[in-house]
Amino acid sequence: MYRSSAGIAGGVLLLALVGWLGIDAIVAGEGRTPWLALATMILLVPLIVALTLRPAVYAGQERLRVRNPFRVIVLPWGQIATLRSGYSNEVLTVAGAKFQLWSIPVSLRARKRANRRESRAAAGQDGRGGRAAGLGAFGGGLGRGGAASADGSARAAADRAMADLRELWEVREKEESAQGEVSVRWAWEILGPAAAGAVVLAILLAAG
Repeated sequence: MYRSSAGIAGGVLLLALVGWLGIDAIVAGEGRTPWLALATMILLVPLIVALTLRPAVYAGQERLRVRNPFRVIVLPWGQIATLRSGYSNEVLTVAGAKFQLWSIPVSLRARKRANRRESRAAAGQDGRGGRAAGLGAFGGGLGRGGAASADGSARAAADRAMADLRELWEVREKEESAQGEVSVRWAWEILGPAAAGAVVLAILLAAG
C-alpha cells in the first residue's frame, strides 16, 4: 500500500483545527451560529478526509486498486498501458483512460535533491575508481564499496514507488489472472455527507 505521510499529517491537523473551532462554536455560539458551525463541519470533514487521509494505492498480484479522493479505480495489470511520472504520477489504460495517483504525489524539490545526491555519489565513485586504478599495483584496491551509492537508491520516494509499481506491472501484465475490465466507482460515502452539509449550509445562509 502506498500513502502520503505528509497528506495524512496535514489531514489530521486540519481535522483537529476544524473540530476545535466547530465544537467551540456549537457550544458557545448563539442564535444560528451553532447550526452554521455544524453544517460547515458536515461539509468540510468529508472533504478533508477525501483529500488527505483517503488517497491510497494498493498493488496486488492481479490488479492495481487506486483510491482517489472521490473515486475508486480497479485496474487489472493487463489493462494498464503504462505508469508515467511527470508533474504528477499517472496510470494510463490500454483504452486511453488516465487516472492520477493522488497518494503518490510528486515533489519536485525532493526529486531535485535526490538527483543532486545521485550526481555527487556518481562523481565520488568516478574519483575513487581513478585512484583505485592508480594504486592497483600496490594492492590498494577500494573494492566494490564505491558503487553502493550510485544504484538508484537516492531517488525520491515517489519515484521509487513508481519504479516498484512498474516492475510489478511488467511481471504480471501477461498473466491470465491479471486480465479483466477496469472498474470505476464514485465515493458516495464522501460525496453524500459533503453534499448534505452544503445543502444545509446554503439553506441556513439563504434564510438569513
